[in-house]
Amino acid sequence: MVLELLLHCGSTSWVGAKCPATLQQASSSTEDHKNRLLLFIQGWWYNLKPPRWLWRTSAAAILGGQAIWRIVTGKAHFRNTIDQLKLVGPNSLGVSMLTSSFVGMVFTIQFVREFAKLGLTRSVGGVLALALSRELTPVITCIILAGRVGSAFAAELGTMQVSEQVDSLRVLGSDPVNYLVAPRVLACMLAGPALNIFCFVIGLGASVVLANTVYGIHPRIILDSAARAVTSWDLITSMIKAWVFGVIIAVVSCSWGFTTTGGAKGVGESTTSAVVISLVLIFVADFALSFLFFQGQGDALRQCM
Repeated sequence: MVLELLLHCGSTSWVGAKCPATLQQASSSTEDHKNRLLLFIQGWWYNLKPPRWLWRTSAAAILGGQAIWRIVTGKAHFRNTIDQLKLVGPNSLGVSMLTSSFVGMVFTIQFVREFAKLGLTRSVGGVLALALSRELTPVITCIILAGRVGSAFAAELGTMQVSEQVDSLRVLGSDPVNYLVAPRVLACMLAGPALNIFCFVIGLGASVVLANTVYGIHPRIILDSAARAVTSWDLITSMIKAWVFGVIIAVVSCSWGFTTTGGAKGVGESTTSAVVISLVLIFVADFALSFLFFQGQGDALRQCM
């Protein structure tokens, strides 16, 4: 276009403003093309939507980091933390203990049935205690928390998000992370290991009662075998697992609640998705922690023979 304008200007007389006017029209046409291109790019970028799983994963990572930082710096809302501790701790204790007691009795039936054939009934207590402390108690306890507490977190925060209550907190000058997320994460951090210890004691106690009343194995045999097999490291790793699982439940549930869209239907979908993702991550984290803590050969069963 510029070459044509130059030829045109060279072939005509330089009288009047015909050639400069033509150049001005060309420059304005170029500016129009640039503006249209910029508007197209801006519209494409504005309408670009990342995959929902990527959006929620990024939100969970950011929200979890913010919540942990607020807890470390002491900015978590104290009254909300106490309220959430009641929900996660005492209000969840009954169902958690009931579940762990039946899990302990079921494994007692299986272990006594097989070990009696080998004449190893004295080892039943040690095997039960190892299974409960290392794997069963933290996993079962946090599965209960994911179903009971995680769903409540996601539903409550999702309802607040779709009804714009979270935006109202920002308008009033309150940080939603300090007021809503950090107390829930801290409550799960504190209540998860405590519930784990209670459930371990109840599960082992139910096993002792069943072994004594049904199979005639004296409680002292079960308890002595368990005391020889279980070490302080087993209890520490059990509490670490419960702590990690509690953080996963709180962060996933809160972030799924905060990213809820679509009204009541979206709240239901976020609640279901939060529970499912929490359960999957609990099993993944359990594998990773077990692989990290219990590598190599162990001699715990030798101690309870």
